[in-house]
Amino acid sequence: MDSDREREKVEMFQVGPCQDAYQFGFLIGKRFSKLIKSRLATDLILHNQLLPFANNTLQSQSLLQTLFDNNQKKFPRYWDELLGTAAGSAVPLLHILLINFRKEILAFIPKEGAKSSSADTLDDCSDVLVVDETLAIAAHNEDANVALVGHTYLIKGILPDGMFFVGYTYAGELPSCAFGFNSHGLAFTLNSVPPAEDEIVAGGIGRNFISRDILEATGIEDAISVGFCNLFPSHLYNLKMTLTSSCHDHFFSGSVHQKFLWGIATT
Repeated sequence: MDSDREREKVEMFQVGPCQDAYQFGFLIGKRFSKLIKSRLATDLILHNQLLPFANNTLQSQSLLQTLFDNNQKKFPRYWDELLGTAAGSAVPLLHILLINFRKEILAFIPKEGAKSSSADTLDDCSDVLVVDETLAIAAHNEDANVALVGHTYLIKGILPDGMFFVGYTYAGELPSCAFGFNSHGLAFTLNSVPPAEDEIVAGGIGRNFISRDILEATGIEDAISVGFCNLFPSHLYNLKMTLTSSCHDHFFSGSVHQKFLWGIATT
């Protein structure tokens, strides 16, 4: 019974400061190589839909190249992080890229070709947000694809300037397309909001890259500045910020903690 509980624990790995993003990803890939390989070997969406699509036609390869190029150009550091993750875990780079862009790619795969047993869930996660004068609570229900069961971990990333973040991470993916927080007092959760067919545009910025950047944001304005308007597919980002300010008057001297919640729906 105790051994079962041990297997159910989600491991936290502290990484950094690192000399560059490639090393950051490499260390994560190396540490969780077994878990990443297991996820890739059992992920039906990868094998039944993503890989056949990637190897199918020149049209699909052109779509993927545009998607990859745009995200590498927008976030070169996080792209290098993925290169390091693939090298560190000793798995094909294409497989790492496909699972990181699975939401963006699945929108272009004909629905009749998707097998029901391996279809990505449309519901995904849900949140309940509560805020008043004394507290702010975000309760998150992690409803991801079945292939991710037992294939997650926590990353505590420490940056060269001393700032750190913690992200709940799907094996082989960037931290975090689920939820996380950082030492600036910023936290977030993600909910899927699938786009209508006429809203789908090829080559948008992937949710994994946007959420990875939010983990390093210094505040709400910084998080919003990443460019939500060019994000695909649609997602709801629930941002929580705790601010501390000094207050001095005749009756009180000390710190005031203010808590805020924002819900940002992307298109």
